[in-house]
Amino acid sequence: MQYLKIKEAIFEQIESGQLGQKLPSERKLAESFNTTRITLREALSLLESEGKLFREDRRGWFISPQPLIYDPTNTTEFPAMAMAQGRTPRSELLSAELVKPNRQVAQLLQTTTEDELYRIKRLRFLDNRPVVVVTNYILPSFFPNLMETDFTHSLSIIYREQFNRIYSKTRYRVSTTSLTGSTATALRATAGSPAMFVERLNYDQYNNLIDCDLEYWRHDAICIQSLATLKNT
Repeated sequence: MQYLKIKEAIFEQIESGQLGQKLPSERKLAESFNTTRITLREALSLLESEGKLFREDRRGWFISPQPLIYDPTNTTEFPAMAMAQGRTPRSELLSAELVKPNRQVAQLLQTTTEDELYRIKRLRFLDNRPVVVVTNYILPSFFPNLMETDFTHSLSIIYREQFNRIYSKTRYRVSTTSLTGSTATALRATAGSPAMFVERLNYDQYNNLIDCDLEYWRHDAICIQSLATLKNT
């Protein structure tokens, strides 16, 4: 099929360094392969699904940078994790408010839809590219007056320094999904772009469940990797 040949040709150009970080427009690419934009988009979408390309709404197609190695069991703060891998991190606060949770969040935190929780929503960047929207739902009983805090710092640092709560254990689930609505807009992605969804439950040093975070990552931006210790039987 033609779109498969085009996909392989573009991949070879990526690997050989013939293309810049930003690809030519779809019109120019279609002309260079003597094909239709519909066929070209099939090829580009395949490369996107494989994490080789990403698309930004109204800006075009780009070659994906190296993904961040991400261990969901590791409680290391996002900035430290990114800088350890030679990346430049940045976080932007989208909202901080007291809300009543939906049923999914209430079940995760073993509460009810009538109990109020803190909801902290942030957009995180790697090398000035928005890569993940993180929403933390936090049990207020452990963090009185949290809304008075400066959220430019990592939550784990705030927990440790202001409330003497330290992440000690996490349970997580990873699945694939697609970006929609305000999440897609924040990540400059077109609706329907593939994403990785990471759901984490976080416990303190006293084994109390204290919060959960729901993370929507551009799927090409991370490589999920965890180091497990095997026990002899």
